[in-house]
Amino acid sequence: MKAFRIHDYNKPLVMDNVPEPKISEPYDIIVRIKGAGVCRTDLHIQEGVWKDVFNPKLPFTIGHENVGIVEEVGSAVDWIERGDSVILHPYITCRHCRACRAGNDMHCPYGKFPGLDGTDGGYAEYLKTSAFSAIKIPKGIDIAPMAPLADAGITAYHAVKKLSSYFYPGSTAVVIGVGGLGHIGIQVLKAITPAKVIAIDVNEEKIKLAKELGADETIIADKDGGVSDVLKITDGGADVVIDFVGEYSTPSNSLKMIRKGGIYSIVGYGGEVSDKTLDFISREISIVGNLVGTYNELSELVNLYSQGKVKLKVKTFSLEEANEALEELKHGKILGRGVLVT
Repeated sequence: MKAFRIHDYNKPLVMDNVPEPKISEPYDIIVRIKGAGVCRTDLHIQEGVWKDVFNPKLPFTIGHENVGIVEEVGSAVDWIERGDSVILHPYITCRHCRACRAGNDMHCPYGKFPGLDGTDGGYAEYLKTSAFSAIKIPKGIDIAPMAPLADAGITAYHAVKKLSSYFYPGSTAVVIGVGGLGHIGIQVLKAITPAKVIAIDVNEEKIKLAKELGADETIIADKDGGVSDVLKITDGGADVVIDFVGEYSTPSNSLKMIRKGGIYSIVGYGGEVSDKTLDFISREISIVGNLVGTYNELSELVNLYSQGKVKLKVKTFSLEEANEALEELKHGKILGRGVLVT
């Protein structure tokens, strides 16, 4: 089968012909990939950003946002059948550790992460994973465009849901960055919270998208990153700022636009948070980090998607165009999210 694999860091992926995966454990499933999301993390993998975290053995197939059709199931799998449409949670967990038992399966210390840690991912025609990572997709839905829900989607959903009890009618949430994650975050905020949503981006096309997706206010980031506009709109500062960029000037700008007692929620990464500790104490600002969401959160998000409350802006590429898709992502040419369709 065709598979796009990383052989060397800072080099294009190589399309290899590799054997199709085989069932080896009772709870394995083989999925024929119909859509694989193109994520900025894939670029970071190419650049070697994650090599010291996972120390993967090269080459391996990347791709951690996957949807497809079940082709084969292991001997112990009786709740999923051949022909079922499924979306795959990106992390294969042990299901027995304290984190898994507590419902925080993304923190499982014994898990595998296909497409990141050397386990083969979904930039291929077929993928082997655990049946416990699969969620059935309702019939009648075009599944390929759903792929970004598997990581970008649940990361945004996770960030919003963990703060949902904090929002009240009249509260304000700022979304910084209307990209692959941010455009989902806007919709989740509107779907599950009463917050007034303010979207900030440097790109006018993305600001237009934010308006279409329900943002109550939009701001083109200028010299101060939108700080003065947010302070004016919110009469002193936002209750929550969700930073989907997490680098350049966004961390410092985020702290400036939060009201006393507010929350800075970090999703994007690459930058630094730096301020005087006294400022955090005197203003009682909380900083919250966000990893990928849980299996249950992905199931909830699929329900929102099937109800039409969350939509994805996607640009599709063929599997053979994997390197071209990554280049377009790298240079900011994709509005929303890229998906490899097989």
